[in-house]
Amino acid sequence: MTTSLLPTPHRAPADLSDAALVHAAQQGDTQAFAVLVQQHAASLRAVAIATLGYVDEVDDAVQDALLVALRKLPQLRDPDAAGPWLRSIVRTSCLMLVRTRRATPVAEPELLLPADPALGPAAVLERAATGDWVQQAVSELAEPVREVVVLRYFSDWSSYQQIAQLCGVPVDTVRSRLRDGRRALTGALQRSASAAHPDAGRAAEASRSQAEETIAASLSDHYEQVLRERYHPDATVVLPGRQPGDRDSLLAARDHTQGAGVGLRLRHAAASRGLMVWETDFLNPSDAPDHCPPAMAWLHSVRDGRTTRLRLAYREPQAG
Repeated sequence: MTTSLLPTPHRAPADLSDAALVHAAQQGDTQAFAVLVQQHAASLRAVAIATLGYVDEVDDAVQDALLVALRKLPQLRDPDAAGPWLRSIVRTSCLMLVRTRRATPVAEPELLLPADPALGPAAVLERAATGDWVQQAVSELAEPVREVVVLRYFSDWSSYQQIAQLCGVPVDTVRSRLRDGRRALTGALQRSASAAHPDAGRAAEASRSQAEETIAASLSDHYEQVLRERYHPDATVVLPGRQPGDRDSLLAARDHTQGAGVGLRLRHAAASRGLMVWETDFLNPSDAPDHCPPAMAWLHSVRDGRTTRLRLAYREPQAG
């Protein structure tokens, strides 16, 4: 299996330094990033083997790391240090994989989130020129695989356990779908590298706007009308710990939380073809600070601009 998630470069000019390749890639030259990765491919795989041993997971770990590198590329302040930077990301990816072998996977903020805490987890990708290219490749994945890839790489709801909870599948299924997704992205990125891509930032902003409008509507008498406009009549809604219901389930949930004085605040929104992910914080009243869990994730399946299925999951308070 190739370790590159990028199109095979037409050439790898020997006179281009790492710094020159990084600068070009940060301006949207996908071939430059492909050349950069190709030049360091042997050392990246060596780092993975040194950490994991000679196992099938080596190539998966390297591919995982390259996706992270694509998203974090605008953060690289010293282009001359691209090699050590890439190897560091591979090493971190491998260490996270070792951790998941030993225990239930946990969130990995050091691997998945931008260094600037003021930015959302997809902000760097959306600002990068490579963002639209990657998002187009993600949109080609089959829906079950696309769901876990978007959650893993473009949301805070990124641990294997959280993804399993929201998607309603076992953790092993999440792991296998991510593996399938990484492998499928190899071909999808190659096919889409030279094509025109929709604006990824625009899709994410549309998702955010819809989330903000929905939250605002939940505070008014227009909420039922908004739900009927934005959800298919036969849409399925799966609330945590309950049997699947219809869109009216959201009315009952709204009445329950607002009746207890609990508010809702949007933290982050992401989108891909036929998919929206929202992350919201519960704002509990001071006299009942533990009435609701700290946060909730919304996973929408969308057809013709309307939700056909919504799954929600809670983020429970951390122990201690």
